[in-house]
Amino acid sequence: MDPDECRRRFAAADHAYLATTGTDAMPHLVPVTHALVDDQVLLAVDHKPKRTPALRRLRNIAENPRVSLLVDHYRDDWELLWWVRADARAEVVTHGPAHDWVVAELSARYPQYQGRPPTGPAIVAHVDRWTGWSAA
Repeated sequence: MDPDECRRRFAAADHAYLATTGTDAMPHLVPVTHALVDDQVLLAVDHKPKRTPALRRLRNIAENPRVSLLVDHYRDDWELLWWVRADARAEVVTHGPAHDWVVAELSARYPQYQGRPPTGPAIVAHVDRWTGWSAA
C-alpha cells in the first residue's frame, strides 16, 4: 500500500492503537482517538477516567520518543482485511499554541470533545514512515 493510501485510511479510522516503550523496553499499547494533519498524528489525554494522571504512555515518550500507531479493518470476509502503521517521533505538549492546535483538531473531529475538550497533555507524533497491507 502506498503512503498516500496509508494516510487516507489512517485519517478515516475512528481510533488507533498507540505503541510506546520506555527505558525498560516493555511494550505498552493503548487505544487512542486521533486526528491526522499532513504527517502528524495528534492525540490528547481526555476526561475519560484514568487510574493515574501519570500515564505510562507519557512517561515512555519522555524516555523514548519512537512510537508506532496502528489502525486496522477486520471482517469475517478476509478479502476485506487491511492495516496501516505509522512509525513516528512523538513529543508531549502541555500548553501553548501547539496544545491548543491539537485540542482544536480533535474537537473538530470528535463531537464528544466539542462540549468538553481535552485538557490533559497532548501528543504530536511526527510520522517518518507509513506502511500498510491490504488483502484486496
